[in-house]
Amino acid sequence: MEDLVRRFYDDLWNRWDDAAVPEVLAPDFAFRGSLGAETLGREGWRGYRDSVRAGSQDFHNEVLTIVVEGDRAAARLRYSGMHTGPLLGLPPTWRRFTYDGAAFFTRDAGLLTSAWALGDLQGLWRQLAQAG
Repeated sequence: MEDLVRRFYDDLWNRWDDAAVPEVLAPDFAFRGSLGAETLGREGWRGYRDSVRAGSQDFHNEVLTIVVEGDRAAARLRYSGMHTGPLLGLPPTWRRFTYDGAAFFTRDAGLLTSAWALGDLQGLWRQLAQAG
């Protein structure tokens, strides 16, 4: 399970590797992202990921800790990037940002079936909306 969660972040997010999606996500993957949007299915997840990338072309997920129990896992995360496009309703500021979060995963038949992520959106908002 730990390897699957690491692939989710390393391959699907940090390398933006669409070819790996069927190897990691179940067809009906249920997802809630750190920015609050919810999606269903691989294409729904890709849409969310692509919207994040539109707001931060170098968006990166750092896995700080993973705890696994059977087919469930929790990860402590650090998200970072540069605000290069619309994000949280704000036009690009070209500011670097970092915010912390956590995600909770379930697995079945060797694929992730759900992920529910939380992020420090107040901290992110403060970094992006601060006066120049």
